Amino acid sequence: MESVDAFVRFLHILTVVFMAAPLYSLIIVNERALFSPQMVYQVDRYMETMVGKNALRCYIFQLTALLTGLWLVWKLGWHWNAILVLKLLLLFVLMALLSVVHLRIQPKIEKLFSQVTCDPVPQEIAAQIKPLRLFRKRLAATCLFLMIATVLLGLQVFSPFPLLANLLILALAGLFSTRAFTKPLRLGWW
Repeated sequence: MESVDAFVRFLHILTVVFMAAPLYSLIIVNERALFSPQMVYQVDRYMETMVGKNALRCYIFQLTALLTGLWLVWKLGWHWNAILVLKLLLLFVLMALLSVVHLRIQPKIEKLFSQVTCDPVPQEIAAQIKPLRLFRKRLAATCLFLMIATVLLGLQVFSPFPLLANLLILALAGLFSTRAFTKPLRLGWW
């Protein structure tokens, strides 16, 4: 019964986390693909604006998580343990992945789109944008998985879950992240 309670607590918090950028970026990209296989300037420009502006919000949320986490460790007199250190490392990995997207991938996409003002989007530009988008999408799926793993660890600061529960949740997180990467989530979880 302890494993079931732990899983329900995890699921409750995870639902809130899914309101964050990695999941919705994947949803936006997958929904865009349903619109048209060809790039449509106004649609793609709008999508890039939405995705590109998420970076600042994400940095603020990550910084808030870092500062509040450090505050809790200090104020509550917690001792650093493996879970807290791993959570901190995962946060830094998430920050690094966001930086790759924001500082390397997105500027390249924006530079390519700046050469286009209307339809049709030239095939040579579209061919350069597509691999950048695919890489960004892979990073979003990776970030989604890492976010779920971070939440899972956060729930275990006071009392660890059984190993089987951890492995099951991580496996489900991997399946969900892969699903969100490959297909539109038309029915929420599926």
